[in-house]
Amino acid sequence: MNKYNCFDVKIDGGVAHITMNKPDTFNSMTRIFWKELPEIVKDIDKNADARVIVLSGEGKHFSAGMDLANFVPADNSGEKKDPARQREAFYHEVLELQDTFSALEECRMPTIASIQGACVGGAIDMVAACDMRYCSENAFFKIAEVDIGIAADVGTLQRLPTLMPIGVVRELAYTGRKFDSTEAKSLGLVNEVYDSEENLNIEVNKIAKTIASKSPLVTRVIKKQINYARDHSVKESLDYHAAWNSSLISGSDMQEAMTSYMNKTDGTYDDLEELKSFWEKNEGLV
Repeated sequence: MNKYNCFDVKIDGGVAHITMNKPDTFNSMTRIFWKELPEIVKDIDKNADARVIVLSGEGKHFSAGMDLANFVPADNSGEKKDPARQREAFYHEVLELQDTFSALEECRMPTIASIQGACVGGAIDMVAACDMRYCSENAFFKIAEVDIGIAADVGTLQRLPTLMPIGVVRELAYTGRKFDSTEAKSLGLVNEVYDSEENLNIEVNKIAKTIASKSPLVTRVIKKQINYARDHSVKESLDYHAAWNSSLISGSDMQEAMTSYMNKTDGTYDDLEELKSFWEKNEGLV
């Protein structure tokens, strides 16, 4: 893996650990952060380097969200630009920021957020794009954008209503109220709360290793189906699932899974294929 500015990346036993490495600034999201995270996730996905991704933050806090100092609008008072054209360009900038977290949702392997301390603002947008979220008792959460005069625009308002009661999402977004780990679990935002950061790391690693021991083709299909079902009717989702099952379920993986289940052993499965673009498959051709 390449050396990144905002992240440390380690892959071990099919588990990719992506760790935000700026504890002195509470892992706030600088401009380079938004470039590096999707590059890392897409690289792991493309090369099938891992079967599950664990996203965490070094230090006292998971992440304080967007680094506002990096997003102060430039002073263009001396320039005469069409405001409509400026807004159109800004629209594309927001789409680019949204794609940073959508990479977590769209990659082929399950993603897990391991949260301690603060998970604020943009950090909630980020963990909402993960498949699962776990936290320590000292974790707290806050949709902070309303306090700085903006609406959360990179996933919180779109994904949280599928994870939590929509009336509560509205309250938290309208008020910016902080809520703790106990409430987060009761609302369904996190799967489990652990009594210490040490136990959080231990248990999340156990879950990740269990997922990595399964057929990566099957977990890829499961992730695709659950995400599709979230956005479509039951009838549409059943039809979609039938098409995927008929085309992607591996007979050899099924046999290996059944054998290992009966023998109470871990199965052995091939990794997913490396993704290659059309032109990468035809190097040397014109």
